[in-house]
This record gives sequence, C-alpha cells and structure tokens, in this order.
Amino acid sequence: MGTEVTLRGRGVRRVAQAAILPGMTDATVSLVRAYYAAFNAQDTAGMLALLTDDVRHDINEGPTQTGMEAFRAFLARMDEHYRERAEDLVVMASGDGLRAAAEFTIHGTYVKTDDGLPEASGQTYVLPVGAFFDVRGGRIARVTNHYNLAEWSRQVSGGPGA
Repeated sequence: MGTEVTLRGRGVRRVAQAAILPGMTDATVSLVRAYYAAFNAQDTAGMLALLTDDVRHDINEGPTQTGMEAFRAFLARMDEHYRERAEDLVVMASGDGLRAAAEFTIHGTYVKTDDGLPEASGQTYVLPVGAFFDVRGGRIARVTNHYNLAEWSRQVSGGPGA
C-alpha cells in the first residue's frame, strides 16, 4: 500500500514512496503519549516497558547511549537531580508509524547539583523541547531530545531575564 508523494523546494523536485498504513500513525502517537504519561508520573518501569532492548538514546549535547540498562541509569541520574513535567505536549507521526516527533514545554526543578552544571538550590525552569523517535515492533527504538542548555543554565543561574 504505497502512495507517491512529490515534494518541491529550493528548485528541486523529489519523489518519495510513503506507506500509509491505517492505524499505524494513531498507534505511534499513542505510544509516544504513553511514554510522556509515564514520564510525568515518574514511572520509570512504565517508560522502560515502552522501549526496545537496544534503544538508542541521543542525549541533548551529550553522547549517544544504547540499551535498556544505559537508559535506566540515565533515568536514575535524572530522578536524582531533577523533578520535571512535560506539558503542552503535541505528538506527530509519519504515515507509516515508524517515526514520531514531540514538542512540549518542560517545567522543572533542579534539586541536586549535577556534575559540571551550576549549583542546585531548588531553582525552577521552563524550556521548550523537541523530541524525535524511531518505532520498531510497537516500541520506541530511538529517543533524541533537543533543548537549549544555555537557556537552562541562564534560568538556574539567575542570569538576565531569569
């Protein structure tokens, strides 16, 4: 079941094959929403249950980690240093359900100093975040997050406009 899509931009004509599979987009959007529901509930086990065993995690301005144990350790570190909630969540998925993107606002409290970052004293922050996902077998196989670390640092350091 394929659909030919013609894309035009910057004087270039491209044709791509897109498999439009009924229900795949809805299932992917539901999967990503469930991931953020577990995140907001601080339900580590619930988040991990939605990932593939070989999940790839591209950490904002950091390394890429692979595997469930690395993701579990990342979540434990985050839980130790931060209290966060994703709000205003918007999720989009490709027609074949294999990729998704989410945009949201993170509302957080910096509770314990993280290595190499400013001193924590319960500062709050609010940041826009973009996240990207690959989906395989009904589970999340890649999580990539992007946010402005300099803006986060400004907010928790009490810089101008904080």
